[in-house]
Amino acid sequence: MHRDPLPTAQTNADLMARRRAALPSGLGQAFPIFVDRAENAEVWDVEGKRYIDFAGGIAVLNTGHRHPAVVAAVQRQLERATHTCFQVLAYEPYVELAEKLNAMAPGDFAKKSFFMTTGAEAVENAIKVARAYTRRSAVIAFGGGFHGRTMMGMALTGKVAPYKLGFGPFPAEVFHAKFPCALHGVSVDDAIASIEALFKYDVEASRVAAIILEPVQGEGGFYIAPLDFVKRLRALCDAHGILLIADEVQTGAGRTGDWLASDLWWREAGVAPDVITMAKSLGGGFPISAIIGRADVMDAASVGGLGGTYSGNPLACAAALAVIEAFERDGLLERSRTVGALLVRGLQALAAKHPGIREVRAAGAMVAIELFGTDGKPDAPRTAAVVKAAIDAGLILLSCGTHGNVVRVLVPLTASDALLEEGLGLLDQALAATAPKA
Repeated sequence: MHRDPLPTAQTNADLMARRRAALPSGLGQAFPIFVDRAENAEVWDVEGKRYIDFAGGIAVLNTGHRHPAVVAAVQRQLERATHTCFQVLAYEPYVELAEKLNAMAPGDFAKKSFFMTTGAEAVENAIKVARAYTRRSAVIAFGGGFHGRTMMGMALTGKVAPYKLGFGPFPAEVFHAKFPCALHGVSVDDAIASIEALFKYDVEASRVAAIILEPVQGEGGFYIAPLDFVKRLRALCDAHGILLIADEVQTGAGRTGDWLASDLWWREAGVAPDVITMAKSLGGGFPISAIIGRADVMDAASVGGLGGTYSGNPLACAAALAVIEAFERDGLLERSRTVGALLVRGLQALAAKHPGIREVRAAGAMVAIELFGTDGKPDAPRTAAVVKAAIDAGLILLSCGTHGNVVRVLVPLTASDALLEEGLGLLDQALAATAPKA
């Protein structure tokens, strides 16, 4: 039966009304805006308004919106095959991508990789292979960490609201230690002691399969794991036969100035994770995640125990290979460090001008500012107001942090210096518009 097409809504308000009627309220949306098109680090909504994108789809677009090499690679693959299910009929891009990621991961041991679709799936499968290898069940994560919205992902995540509210009970044998953060009074000694306390009061070390952490906490507030902490964590894991998992879903694919944040661990401290998870920017906007690890660990699962219908989709594999090529051809790791340095200089200048900025911190181009009030406490209300003022001015920013007082910057690494300066200017305006009244 022929049906006339539905009329196209031309305003954000019209589309928001349709959204509310059709979608569940639990599916959040940061801004009441609908995108019409995007290019590199700029976005235009359905009403024609332009925005500078300092969010990058939550760290998915390190190579920018619609990178030409990624688009071309996907178009070429689209003309050959879109899906066979790798576990039924395999294809070379999957194998080639695994070979490249194995060679790029830190550590002087043999590695193997396999692919899923989302970051949460990567984390779930990292836990699966850790349990299969160690024949142990318990896992230790950290307060403030974020590891996804699946049941195991939520169990590992160290933040209740909004991620865990009303969704329990969660998988058992997941424990949380403290993550070091000098600004909030948690030292490396405190963090290590909290793990030792878990061994004493909650779970014996011989029952722990893995310890999982983000090299830089994402949702938790962009807190960077100190190298001393990483070294002590590695030593603790080695002493008890525990695997160390680096969740690099947000830090990976060049965000921190290295291909993986754990590259710094290996280069500066000789520490390599046993298993690494990647997703987000790996696919340049296409859904793919990776689990990379020691070959003996990855081979522990029984045949058929790993995989998924859409996992390692050929289009996404082609996109990921194009992302890696773009990094190599265009020097995007160096560009990441340059972008980070430019942002840090600009934000430090803003901190001198706006006293509410307590700290500017960065790992490469993974950059954040943390806002405190005149009472010396984390200022979540102003942080929300800054984000709102920024979007009204045409700058897409996101907040994060256990206290809700961190503004994070995840701008595409391909953004021009001029666009970065323009974005910093809009942030300056947002900070000025939300300054406490004298």
